[in-house]
Amino acid sequence: MKNLQEHRLLRELYHYKALGYSYFSDIKKPVIAIEQELDLPDSLEALELMCQQCSLCDLSKSRKNVVFGEGNPDAEIMFIGEGPGAVEDETGRPFIGKSGELLTKIIETTLEMKREDVYIANIVKCRPPLNRVPSKEEAQKCLPFLIKQIELVKPKIIITLGATSYQYLSGDYESAISKIRGEMIQFSRALLMPTFHPSFLLRNPSAKKYVFMDMKKVKAML
Repeated sequence: MKNLQEHRLLRELYHYKALGYSYFSDIKKPVIAIEQELDLPDSLEALELMCQQCSLCDLSKSRKNVVFGEGNPDAEIMFIGEGPGAVEDETGRPFIGKSGELLTKIIETTLEMKREDVYIANIVKCRPPLNRVPSKEEAQKCLPFLIKQIELVKPKIIITLGATSYQYLSGDYESAISKIRGEMIQFSRALLMPTFHPSFLLRNPSAKKYVFMDMKKVKAML
């Protein structure tokens, strides 16, 4: 229980930091001690190594590979999904299956960029069994790693793919993805834009036009 509470507090600290806060008058000394004790490294390589060794939640027991993320470490655009699927778990790479093929096509045709020009990651770095949605507890333990990735990559625009990614990263559980998609939201020093997940587009091809509009908005802001 103590371990869970500590990591929840750490997740909250990094979340507030991402939103631009730097000081809280009501933070108690033990929380500051936790942040210092679990300080994350200042390089993507060292952070990935830490993730490879992570066993903070039960997802670590069933994974084959940690899916840290990949792409340009200085990317202007960062895509964030919810979690690895079966193909990603096998390869250790994000968005490699059918959803990944569609995401690559979106990047190439609408943003007119190569996949390796952007950075791609997920809310959780281990595959949830049967590709279920990551639980809040699992997300809370993994989010500090993602927040640190964002801090190191320094993207101008973060594109969250699907409702789960948007909700867990922003903390907004009220807005429906169909209503909030395409909106630009300030997220620390970056802009965050939610849009539909590629897997949703595979099931609902008519929604591709909305993602096309969203990506054109992103392209115009670079």
